[in-house]
Amino acid sequence: MRKDVRILLVGEPKVGKTSLIMSLVSEEFPEVVPYRAEEITIPADVTPERVPTHIVDYSEAEQTDEQLFQEISKANVICIVYSVNNKKSIEKVTSHWIPLITENTDKDSRVPLILVGNKSDLVEHSSMETILPIMNQHSEIETCVECSAKNLKNISELFYYAQKAVLHPTGPLYSPERKDMKPLCVKALTRIFKVSDLDNDGILNDNELNFFQRTCFNTPLEPQALEDVKNVVRKNLSDGVCNNGLSLKGFLFLHTLFIQRGRHETTWTVLRRFGYDDDLELNQDYLFPPLKIPSDCTTELNHNAYLFLQSVFDKHDKDRDCALSPEELKDLFDVFPYMPWGPDVNNTVGTNDNGWITYQGYLSQWTLTTYLDVQRCLEYLGYLGYSIIAEQESQASGITVTRDKKIDLQKKQTQRSVFRCNVFGDIGSGKSGFLQAFLGRNLTRQKTINEEHRSFYAISTTYVYGQEKYLLLHEVFPDFDYLSDADMSCDIVCLVYDVSNPYSFEYCAKVFKQYFMDSKTPCMMVAAKSDLPEVKQMYGCSPLEFCRRHKMPPPQTFTCNTAAAAPNQDIYTKLTTMAMYPHVSQADLKSSTFWLRASVGATVFAVLGLTLYRVLLRQR
Repeated sequence: MRKDVRILLVGEPKVGKTSLIMSLVSEEFPEVVPYRAEEITIPADVTPERVPTHIVDYSEAEQTDEQLFQEISKANVICIVYSVNNKKSIEKVTSHWIPLITENTDKDSRVPLILVGNKSDLVEHSSMETILPIMNQHSEIETCVECSAKNLKNISELFYYAQKAVLHPTGPLYSPERKDMKPLCVKALTRIFKVSDLDNDGILNDNELNFFQRTCFNTPLEPQALEDVKNVVRKNLSDGVCNNGLSLKGFLFLHTLFIQRGRHETTWTVLRRFGYDDDLELNQDYLFPPLKIPSDCTTELNHNAYLFLQSVFDKHDKDRDCALSPEELKDLFDVFPYMPWGPDVNNTVGTNDNGWITYQGYLSQWTLTTYLDVQRCLEYLGYLGYSIIAEQESQASGITVTRDKKIDLQKKQTQRSVFRCNVFGDIGSGKSGFLQAFLGRNLTRQKTINEEHRSFYAISTTYVYGQEKYLLLHEVFPDFDYLSDADMSCDIVCLVYDVSNPYSFEYCAKVFKQYFMDSKTPCMMVAAKSDLPEVKQMYGCSPLEFCRRHKMPPPQTFTCNTAAAAPNQDIYTKLTTMAMYPHVSQADLKSSTFWLRASVGATVFAVLGLTLYRVLLRQR
């Protein structure tokens, strides 16, 4: 909502503009009236909407046209004052003042107008018969008020309506010509309905309506009041109430009714609570709350955010198969202004046999977004209504900023849950196959992937000492002459070479010696395509000797060309363990006992994770 309101009073001389302002301030009619009142500011604590209000007078005798134009351009709302006993001043409203204001305001940002009939104490009749046709012709006119500066009639109401026209304008919400809400308003309220429909059954039941009411207005609805609301909808709309709950049509009808009855503030309160600005766009402050991230720190979702995302998955997994079909995924992202996940996501995370994103794959993609682009994650959580549904101050409360990696190294322990592994290797060395194998896809299944939908990332969970961790693999483009900061910044480096290509290892050796030999980042050499005959590498020493010289673990053999089963996952557990414990000595890394302790229970935990989710589903 606006931080302040600027009201400008214009009109013909002697209609009582200055008297209205002075009567408001002094609460009595002034005996002596100057040509023009000085600008006054009413403090926030004495206005109904708790917003500072500036009231500006205009005098033709004291001000130039240029000064008037400037004031018009600065005003948030303009009151055109006429005298109810002066026909000429009423005619000037349409012949002079409305055209003048239109010429001096931006067409895209319409300034609301209030017609003010002053000196009602001097006549017995009302001017409304004359004014109503004018209001119908000009949609920018919010309302008309008849008042009297002399007997203080409707003075406070006049300025309240002016303030309300700025803070709760009709224009963005409603079309008087069509007598219906505008498309942008319908779109915003539809999103609000879908976010509030916690079980995704297409209706707001009593619990959901009460949560909505408490969220927006800080007070629950009494059972009788709730029933009264539904009865109003039932009387006017045959399908507005279904299964004793409010349908989307009923929800939209209620807000149309609020607006038609002059209760715009009700709809605006709802819109603003769900993050909308005056143009019915989601506010940038809502979508991107401040989040400070020091250098050498990473971003992860915390427990509350994962619980929220699990509930969103559960809400849209209609067939309870622990995966999201294309239709279910489309329904989930229906509250977004665009589709955030492209077909490459299906090749970044785990999917089922149909190629649909699984529950674990869904959480993995959210983890990836949070790690790589936390601002985008905040935006996405905003669209889903995280701060409202999870009852948090903002999306930022769902993010954990990890401590500096240098502190982790000093303390020889980490609380982080996500570890990045950059995968290097020459063209054709098997990097892409290595990423896809992490997602359980053997070579046969990898051949079905559309090249246009290829992903340079893969993320899934591994288990180290019984703890679930995320390993994020990133395939680095093999441009030896240029590596970006992102290519260098990771928790572990994986150097992949093709055992059947005699020139493949040389690339890995060069990358290591130029970029990582003197860094503290642990490195692992992977001998890929180990199902093929191994040939001698045309380099100064063998890969095994190279690793020994540079205090690296021996090359790890790997193949994704497995018959029916998914490729072996042990190597990914080793990568995660090395990323978690970069200080571990070379002797420990060679010890089979160390790796056994690290990976123990991994398979059990992986199965348990899915079983536990199915149990939770049944309970819900």
